[in-house]
Amino acid sequence: MQFLKTLFWVIVAVAVVLFASSNWETIATVNLWSGLQADIKLPVLTIGAFLLGFLPTFLIYRTRIWGLKRRLETQGQVHVANAPAARPAPVPDPEPRTNL
Repeated sequence: MQFLKTLFWVIVAVAVVLFASSNWETIATVNLWSGLQADIKLPVLTIGAFLLGFLPTFLIYRTRIWGLKRRLETQGQVHVANAPAARPAPVPDPEPRTNL
């Protein structure tokens, strides 16, 4: 599974590098407030827009997983702490009883 994750991220990195290298000369003009304009290279704009949308979602996902793991760990500890104690084995009588 780790190999597939690594392979996926390598493919994504190669795709981003190819996109950036083929579009590096393209400049996009972004209109800001009060008639202010910014000239930004297209790969920087695209990767920045992707990260602007991806990072908050990823952080929410990771915090949710972290909280669920913490909750699961505390439930496991409570379950073990509340387990009933094992009954001791019965001790045999030292002297046999006689019926008279």
